[in-house]
Amino acid sequence: MTTAPPPRTDFLAVHSVDEFVFGVPDLETARHFYTSFGLDVREEGAALALYTHGHPHRWARILQTPEKRLLWLSLGIHTADLPRFEQHLAARGIARVAAPPNADADGIWIEGPDALPLQLRVADKSSPSQPAPREYPAENHNCGRSPSRSQAQTVRPLHLSHILLFSADVDRARSFYEDVLGFRLSDKSGSVIAFMHSPHGSDHHLVALAQSHGGGLHHSSWCVPSMDAVGLGTQQMVAAGYVQGWGIGRHVLGSNYFRYVRDPWGSYAEYSYDIDFVAAGNTWPAADHPGEDALYVWGPALPEDFVTNFELPHLAK
Repeated sequence: MTTAPPPRTDFLAVHSVDEFVFGVPDLETARHFYTSFGLDVREEGAALALYTHGHPHRWARILQTPEKRLLWLSLGIHTADLPRFEQHLAARGIARVAAPPNADADGIWIEGPDALPLQLRVADKSSPSQPAPREYPAENHNCGRSPSRSQAQTVRPLHLSHILLFSADVDRARSFYEDVLGFRLSDKSGSVIAFMHSPHGSDHHLVALAQSHGGGLHHSSWCVPSMDAVGLGTQQMVAAGYVQGWGIGRHVLGSNYFRYVRDPWGSYAEYSYDIDFVAAGNTWPAADHPGEDALYVWGPALPEDFVTNFELPHLAK
């Protein structure tokens, strides 16, 4: 990734999802899933830490908990914005909360939508500062252009693109992320789903929200550089035993090609290629889209339980 542009001072906003932290009941199963997915999984204290190979940033941590649960988000802000956020939060009457167990107490801790603890901390910008790489097959020069199956390499994602969170009230949660944290709406479909970017520059969505009966983590999305990588990643996960998922397909909102791989706890990791990008300070033409455009333009039928939030007790119909 290239060096981030100098911080903007004409607005106040989070610049990155610095880290997302969740718990699962079996760390060894999580290690196998994310290693198979192509991430660099490391032991750090009592947690598994998720890195991408060759990149210094820690994107996520996984702790052992009785059930799968999103525990907190750490959101990156620029150094100069720390006192500005202190004043901004105080002016809006946003109360501080204690850091959760196993979390660092530095920065500013507040309660976000759906009672999710949020940490605002000074950090280098880790969200993309330019469009994701796009690798294409070579031009036709009287030779085969496909990669060789016999020489196929393990797919290793480049960086975290975004996360999608469940929310009991998408409109209310979106207002919080916009008004309190400075995110901007990219696109939405009614009150069912909303996509938000950082005005400091990020992919089409850095955080997205989907309607549920409570909070939780639906998926994390990881950038890969080609359609071949999406296909090979799909094959890689099937070989590792992870057959369930959705895709290959293409989204309308964000434009990216995708394959979602279902983890053992009902949430997903996504291989994402060629997502739309919003440069720092640019205004994206946000719109409210019909439901048929909320998920995909082509691909296999949506799994029946794709948007089920398995972090919460099942509600009888």
